[in-house]
Amino acid sequence: MIMAELKTKPTDESVEQFIEKTQDPIKKEDCLALLEIMKEITGCPPVMWGESIVGFGAYHYKYASGREGDWFQIGFSPRKQNISLYLMGCIEGHDEVIGKLGKVKTGKSCIYFKGLSDISIPVLRSLLENTVRKLQEEEKK
Repeated sequence: MIMAELKTKPTDESVEQFIEKTQDPIKKEDCLALLEIMKEITGCPPVMWGESIVGFGAYHYKYASGREGDWFQIGFSPRKQNISLYLMGCIEGHDEVIGKLGKVKTGKSCIYFKGLSDISIPVLRSLLENTVRKLQEEEKK
């Protein structure tokens, strides 16, 4: 089976320089705070994935279809409208916790919010910790 290669890959670009380019000063401060929270939770340094995603940690995934690859465990990206939070494989089944997070929208494996002032930081930390723990447990299988 020929596998499509992922377009978004880790780069050697500077995370700090990327965040520094964020024009909205509040969003920039929120990103710096997320940087510290995610470093603490994963114990991993931040890495740029592609041109606009800051990822932490790594895991190998394999779908029932046979498709597999490597990806980050958790990450974020300051977008024009929102901050995108990436929780790999862990949005489904967490409706109750996400409901307690605050003013957010969700996608398949993303949570979107305007800023940290719109969400509960303790709930966010719990969600991030659970995501990392779940991925680490799956890696051991």
